[in-house]
Amino acid sequence: MSVHKEITKHSTKQNQLVQEFMILDELRERAISEAVQLCLNGESFTTDRINSVTQEINALARQGVVPLRKLVTTDMVKEYAETLK
Repeated sequence: MSVHKEITKHSTKQNQLVQEFMILDELRERAISEAVQLCLNGESFTTDRINSVTQEINALARQGVVPLRKLVTTDMVKEYAETLK
């Protein structure tokens, strides 16, 4: 294969990773917002959905290009919710 085709293939793959990351990052942010809202309302919540998406993001990050995200604990959500009161 020519160098041009290899570069195009590489760029296309990187672009796909970035696009997938953006979708997953938005889902993660929504899940965080929902958990924070539940916490503020005094309702029970988990970070399972947040961390599931985080693990998908981190799997992409291991391929390069996109950043890692931290796993979220319930204490982290509670601490953040406190700053919003």
